[in-house]
Amino acid sequence: MVTALETDPLALYFFMPIHATATAWVLETNQTAYVLGLNAKGMLVHCYWGVKLPRVSDYPVPAESEGWSSFNAGGGLLPEEFPTYAGAKYIEPCLKLTFADGVRDTVLEFDSAKVEGNELQIHLRDTFYALRITLHYHVLENVDLLERFVTVHNQSDTAITVERFFSAQFHPPLHSNYRLHHLAGAWLKETQVQHETLGIGTKVLESRRITTGHQHQPWFALDNLEQPATETTGHVWFAALAWSGNWKLTAEKTIFGGTRVSLGLNDWDFALRLEAKRSFSSPKCIAGFSSAGFGAASRAFHGYVQTILPHPEITRKVLYNSWEATAFHVNEADQVKLAEIAKGIGVELFVLDDGWFHNRHSDNAALGDWWADKSKFPNGLNPLIEKVNALGMDFGLWLEPEMVSVDSELYHAHPDWVIHFPTRARTEMRNQLMLNLAKSEVQDYLIGILDKLLEQHNITFIKWDMNRNVSEPGWLEHHEPKEIWLRYVEGLYRVWGTLRQRHPDVIWQSCSGGGGRADLGILQFADQIWISDMTEPTMRLRIQEGYSQIYPANTMEAWVTDMGAKHLPLEFRFHVSMAGLLGIGTNLHHWSETEIATATRLVQAYKTVRHVIQFGNQYRLRSVFISNFSSLMYVTKDQSEAVIFAFRTHIPDPVKLPAIHLQGLEPTTQYEINGTIRSGSAWQHVGLEVNLTDFSSVMLHIKRVEP
Repeated sequence: MVTALETDPLALYFFMPIHATATAWVLETNQTAYVLGLNAKGMLVHCYWGVKLPRVSDYPVPAESEGWSSFNAGGGLLPEEFPTYAGAKYIEPCLKLTFADGVRDTVLEFDSAKVEGNELQIHLRDTFYALRITLHYHVLENVDLLERFVTVHNQSDTAITVERFFSAQFHPPLHSNYRLHHLAGAWLKETQVQHETLGIGTKVLESRRITTGHQHQPWFALDNLEQPATETTGHVWFAALAWSGNWKLTAEKTIFGGTRVSLGLNDWDFALRLEAKRSFSSPKCIAGFSSAGFGAASRAFHGYVQTILPHPEITRKVLYNSWEATAFHVNEADQVKLAEIAKGIGVELFVLDDGWFHNRHSDNAALGDWWADKSKFPNGLNPLIEKVNALGMDFGLWLEPEMVSVDSELYHAHPDWVIHFPTRARTEMRNQLMLNLAKSEVQDYLIGILDKLLEQHNITFIKWDMNRNVSEPGWLEHHEPKEIWLRYVEGLYRVWGTLRQRHPDVIWQSCSGGGGRADLGILQFADQIWISDMTEPTMRLRIQEGYSQIYPANTMEAWVTDMGAKHLPLEFRFHVSMAGLLGIGTNLHHWSETEIATATRLVQAYKTVRHVIQFGNQYRLRSVFISNFSSLMYVTKDQSEAVIFAFRTHIPDPVKLPAIHLQGLEPTTQYEINGTIRSGSAWQHVGLEVNLTDFSSVMLHIKRVEP
């Protein structure tokens, strides 16, 4: 254990994969390194983030600066590892708080350091107040990532108010021009890839909606415009926040050549009253560096997600959701008919959507009353569930537990449970209000009623929906009303965590009008995400490619519906959905015998390759954001099998499509594609030619040829 920096500059202590020297700490993964240290003035500064070097002595030492002038002191020019609001820095700080006596700056100094296995803890203390800060660095060496978060310890006898609290600040190399890559969107067009040059000043991305939001993802990637990265080459610095509520990203470029990117809780309308002798930890921030382009960065994230999912090893089942067939007009007989058709196609999981619960006949009423409607299910849900199970399928159910209808028994009993300001009208969106999950009594109610629902029924899958964002964010009875943004998400995590603990075999899906709550935080509770209500396949290609920047295919639920049916063949629509977790959401009563036969064939084809798609490495071969001829590929970890998808939308004829250059195959191994055998190197460098007409697609299964 290292308790302080050693005084001998030649001393070197090895704590693999963390090394502590007299001036710095070197954190190494299999391929990358991250270095921080104390300079001569005792400031904790960032030293290096990039390719792993041969020797610890190869890394730069902590930087010094005398400043630029009286207007720009040295503290503002150096890449401080965790800057606070203090002194003459004039930069975006990671921490801002107010002490009980009204002092509003935080002056930290190094106290000690501790290394335990793969974790480094840097302990800082305020120079006057009984405040301690712990910076946590957890090295995830096998996925080439670093997990960071911060804990603030109020060791005084009075409360303090935390007004900004970021999880991490990152510093790519100085004196470079960087391009910021992020995801933007809206309902029906989530996760659209954006690229923009960072100019002098501060770029802000955020959510103020109490969820992650459709508009932005708490993720960034940077590359150097002087040596731009591609999908397969170049240096990329990247990170994402594991949080399901309000968040903020600031990307600041200074006139002095520095670039700082910070991620953490959003400080807008935020305050945390930290009581005496209490501590609080920020959400985790997961970061990495790739020397092999954006594809390798994505695969690092995909590998990380597999370590946090509740059921990473389970093959996801082909599901059918009955919403588009019946909407609110559900009953046992019609659901059974749909289930019988679905079973014939090859569906393994039948999901009953909205409309099943007490007095739910439209979206004007009943949210909050989570028991079966007696007019639709006189004997409850169990007879339907038993018939679905008898067909050989699992049963799943739709819920929207965070919402309540004014016309409901729950609201009539507890109108004070919704988020509101007492003097303002309660804004309804989609005819519903939001329950305040920051309240323990609301959490307890949801845990109780949903635990009972799962206890009394053989439900193996829950689609958890959320169809509005917050308004009138009042919690005036609380000692610090602005904590609602934080405590709501903690309450949500408590509900999900308790139910998961009591019903560990249930698969949960996160849905918020599509991709409004897709993040690394919710994936610690949910196995999969409904990434968009948009199911038109040409738009889905863009949404799915953007989603893949962070999240793997085995978290991405994708339905075949009738959206796009007028101009896209059923096979194309299936292929788009088969690139993730295949589902069907159309009205099966309207499908012809030919469509049923086509669907049956494609479901079976998916089942033969889904182990590759759900558990393999993903490669984006041709981007849909660049070309109307796009392609992606999945390769098993042992490189024995692969699956290729290729899609052509509208390209005026005559045209010869370019070859697709495959990735991820073992170079000297022979692989067979449609009867042609070549080495992995040949498939990569010579490529694969496919013949596609407008709005057509192909899926190809690649297998290693055994010697």
